[in-house]
Amino acid sequence: MPPVMLSTESLSKGFTLHLRGGVHIPVLSGVGLVVHAGECVVLSGPSGAGKSTLMRTLYGNYRTQGGRILIRHHGEMVDIASADPRTILALRHETLGYVSQFLRVVPRVPALDVVAEVLISRGLAIDEARRRTTDLLLRLNIPRRLHAIPPATFSGGEQQRVNLARGLIADYPVMLLDEPTASLDAENCAVVVSMVREAKARGTAIVAICHDTGVCDAIADRLFPLMPLQDAA
Repeated sequence: MPPVMLSTESLSKGFTLHLRGGVHIPVLSGVGLVVHAGECVVLSGPSGAGKSTLMRTLYGNYRTQGGRILIRHHGEMVDIASADPRTILALRHETLGYVSQFLRVVPRVPALDVVAEVLISRGLAIDEARRRTTDLLLRLNIPRRLHAIPPATFSGGEQQRVNLARGLIADYPVMLLDEPTASLDAENCAVVVSMVREAKARGTAIVAICHDTGVCDAIADRLFPLMPLQDAA
C-alpha cells in the first residue's frame, strides 16, 4: 500500500457571523479523509456541502474548530491545524500545492515569470526555470507570443491555464485542485487530464473538486462524499 500523504481526523469547521449576533454556522463535522501517494480523491456533494471550505482548510487558509490535518512533510506527518505560520509556509513551499479557480498575481509581471518564480524560489537557475516554464505553457496551449505579457490581460481560460502551470510545475507531493478545468474547452481539458494522470504516476496525492463528470471519471480513483450538515442523516 502506498504511504498516506494526507489525512484528516475528526475535522470540524464552521463560521461565526458577527454581524448577525454571533450566529455560528457549522460546515464540516467529523471529517475523516485519507489520501495515499498516487491517488486522486474527488470531493463530491451538492452546493453548500463544504467542499471549498474543506479545500481551504486543508491548505491552512481556514483554521479548524477541531480535529487534525496531517500532511507528510520530509517523511513526517505534520499537523497543519496546530502548526505555526512558518511551518505552514514551509509546507506550501515544498510539499503542498494548491490550484484555486482564480489567478492572483502581481500586476505587470509577464506570464513566463509568474510561473518560473515558483522554480526560482526553490533554487533552480533562472534560465532553466524559464525553459521549463516555456515548455509547460506551450503544452497548456499558451502561445509563445503571450509569455511576455502579464496574465491579467488574458482570457479566463488562459488565466486558468497559467494558474495550473504555477501549481503543477513544481511536482508537489500533495496537490489540491479546485475546479482545474472549469473554464477550459475540451482540448485543454484533455491536456490537464493527462497532466493530472502523470502527476499521479509520479506518486502525487491529489484532492480535487471537479463538477465536470467526464473529467472526474478520468482522474478520480474514488469519490469522497460530503453533505450539508443539516441534511446529513
